[in-house]
Amino acid sequence: MTRVGFFGGTFNPPHLAHLAAAESVRDQLKLDKILFVPAALPPHKIKANITPASQRLQMVKLAIEDNPFFDCSDIELRRKGLSYTVDTITEIKKKSEYDLFLIMGVDLLVDFDSWKSPKRILEECTIVAMNRPGFDLAAVDKDLLSRVEIVNVPSVDISSTSIRRRVKSGRSIKYLVPPKVEEYIRANSIYT
Repeated sequence: MTRVGFFGGTFNPPHLAHLAAAESVRDQLKLDKILFVPAALPPHKIKANITPASQRLQMVKLAIEDNPFFDCSDIELRRKGLSYTVDTITEIKKKSEYDLFLIMGVDLLVDFDSWKSPKRILEECTIVAMNRPGFDLAAVDKDLLSRVEIVNVPSVDISSTSIRRRVKSGRSIKYLVPPKVEEYIRANSIYT
């Protein structure tokens, strides 16, 4: 069975820390591929000013094009309404025989019980939590923690928020995003 890491997010924009973390997870868990899934309408960011999904999808495609183990899906962009992880997992499982690994930051485990159908997510895939420096695992429910694979990934202090701010203020984002993503952002006047 194909071992696939499902890495969802807003990716507004995708940056080098996303790529380094995904590659680290793929390597450590011997995954066959990582599937990047940009969220169309993340339920926790309903009121946020988010770049159009089509542009975020294009930036992800540009960011991952040089890695044969990375792929991108528009599965959440084709579905109407909020982008719930459980719905995406269900749809992926209907179409494939994947052994699915849901990749997330360890900090998201704290509120995991508030997600839509958390028990079903646990039944359908293995949760892989990327450890973050300074995060105290004691904050995570012990039962949930026993069902999660914790993976240490390189600590790269880059955030999409800081990249957007840098672009808005006319500062460089070189070495924060892949060159083709930087070109796309500049050519399309995103975040200005």
